[in-house]
Amino acid sequence: MRSKRTYPRTQNYLLSLVFLGDALMCYFGLTLGYLIRVKSPIRKIGIEPVTLNFENYQPVLLLGTIFLIITYCTIKLYDTKLLLRPHRAATLILRGTFFWFLAFLGFSLAFRFEPSISRLFAALSSFTCVSAMICWRYLFYYGISKSSFRDRLTQNVAIIGWNTDAERLVEAIDKDGNHPYKVIGIIATTPEEASNPRQFLGERLLGDFKNLTEILQKQPVDIVAVADLNLNSEQILATVDTCERLYIQFKIVPSFFQIFVSSLNMQTISGVPILGVESLPISHIANQYLKRAVDITGGLVGFLGSLPFMLVAALIIKKQSPGPFIYRQTRTGLDGKLFTIYKLRSMRIDAEKDGNNWTVANDPRRLPFGAFMRKWNLDELPQFWNVIIGDMSLVGPRPERPELITKFEHEIPHYNPRHVVRPGITGWAQVNGLRGNTSLVDRIKYDLYYIENWSIWFDIQIMLLTFIKRDNAY
Repeated sequence: MRSKRTYPRTQNYLLSLVFLGDALMCYFGLTLGYLIRVKSPIRKIGIEPVTLNFENYQPVLLLGTIFLIITYCTIKLYDTKLLLRPHRAATLILRGTFFWFLAFLGFSLAFRFEPSISRLFAALSSFTCVSAMICWRYLFYYGISKSSFRDRLTQNVAIIGWNTDAERLVEAIDKDGNHPYKVIGIIATTPEEASNPRQFLGERLLGDFKNLTEILQKQPVDIVAVADLNLNSEQILATVDTCERLYIQFKIVPSFFQIFVSSLNMQTISGVPILGVESLPISHIANQYLKRAVDITGGLVGFLGSLPFMLVAALIIKKQSPGPFIYRQTRTGLDGKLFTIYKLRSMRIDAEKDGNNWTVANDPRRLPFGAFMRKWNLDELPQFWNVIIGDMSLVGPRPERPELITKFEHEIPHYNPRHVVRPGITGWAQVNGLRGNTSLVDRIKYDLYYIENWSIWFDIQIMLLTFIKRDNAY
């Protein structure tokens, strides 16, 4: 009998150690926030320092620590795979601490504490806790990555069959040095795969599917992933049975579902199991109201704040090129509805005399001031009005012209699902440099990733990145 290669006891031990370290770091961060509040020059702000006695404040510090740990548990920070993904863990820590800050203040307002909880203390503690947690997590990662624990946290994957989905999976795992999975090879299901191993994975061809049991008994495999869905039901059931006997996890690469894979859920209809795409987080009514509230607030602030610049820009545009300073164009928005988009005109008045073409680097059609505006995304400022009236969102896929969509929806797989959300002033594809004359296929992949993985924190992250990432902004 083959012994199980994974090390659940080791993994549980490391998670327990991380959990304990997180609790200590949370308490340390809260204590540091308290000390800054009462010992630094800002102690004179708000509550009198005498009411913030350290001994009396211990219940607040302990309660804050418990709240933080509960929040981290809720957002699934304690996942074994995150021990090797410090960047992802850091993102969850930031998100969790932000929600902790809001929830902790709300809790303190709903229930009277003695001593009362200082809002300034909560704000300072959010910063100190995030700093302490991230530093601790990176130190822990560095320690285990240099030790024998590294191998015990990595699961070996064998892929049955080969297709484009399997290829993408292998490429994603291979290029990530911190990935918790390692592809040790493929098991060929066709003569072409078996006769041309270097064409697929070099030396990582493990053998033929008919010898599956022998291969899995010899190789240190933790997970078997079936990519070839042309296998018949008997072959798949036999594979499942083999994996169960050898204590190997069985997975399927869902080639039938090219989009919104993370929303696949199993449900039953009259006792019959059905697998399908459930509603996306961005489709939930509460999330829609939250996103719209952020859009209205941000749209008003952005429009009013940028109004002086737009007035100055209008004068410069008029001077450099007679004609309207606002450029209007019909675009496709939510659910395929057409709307008029507004931009500060950055090109000559006759820029589209030869048709609508993508903007390219050093485009001769640009106005001198237009080049500056496009580099810094300032030509998009009037779109805050589109956000206010509900045609657009602050963040989302960029809207396209309807005549181009008629072409794209037949040429680019999964193009139209990007219209299930409002288009945005900025988006995940744009901050990753996919704008202008770049790959439309890659752009759609990034748009669909955004829709599938939406959260209010993701929107905030994209908005911040918009100010510092301007690749291909011409």
